[in-house]
Amino acid sequence: MPKPAAPAEVPKTRRLTAEARRKSILAAARRAFSETGDMNGTTIRAIAERGGISEGVIYRHFESKDQLFYEAVVEPLQEAVDRLVAATENVDREGPLDPQGQREAMQGLYRQLVSTFGEVLPLLGLVLFGDPQVARRFYRETFAAAMDRLADAWEQVEKRYGFEFESPDISARAVMGTALLLALEKHHKPRFDLDRGIALATEGTMSGFFPAFDPRRKK
Repeated sequence: MPKPAAPAEVPKTRRLTAEARRKSILAAARRAFSETGDMNGTTIRAIAERGGISEGVIYRHFESKDQLFYEAVVEPLQEAVDRLVAATENVDREGPLDPQGQREAMQGLYRQLVSTFGEVLPLLGLVLFGDPQVARRFYRETFAAAMDRLADAWEQVEKRYGFEFESPDISARAVMGTALLLALEKHHKPRFDLDRGIALATEGTMSGFFPAFDPRRKK
């Protein structure tokens, strides 16, 4: 008589490591915060539901919702801004650039700025237009500080080329603002010609956006 088949083994569910669990909670928190658009209006229960876990599991890894918001939203933004500054600081690392090289470097910078802004637009809006205290702290300590670092990097580049940069702080903010608007155009208007936008932004940055006004010119 044949022996009865042994019962099939039920596969054991692999438990996540503490680090993997933290990452999954942070991902769930980002989704929850982005969906509500408000830190104060997002509950720990909502985050737990997004992650398919209990609230107790969250509190084993994070002390508070504030800590969750900072690590899930603010820190990724800070890292993104740091990447932008690093890209600018290396603009002529291989040596002095000719005019065409400068144009290509500026286009590359705009492309990187737009790409990074595109990745973090939901988080950026959540921080800058959410809790006023969080927004003020992030803008002053991260965003504005990054634009100042950007200005310092450009000033060093200009000195290497023998130019005088009268207002690198405003120039850095103008480029950041232009890149942010290009990212918004691409995000909300899928047919937006980003290559054309970047090319025109580059030419405007290098040569000026408007022709010189000559009052003697007649129609």
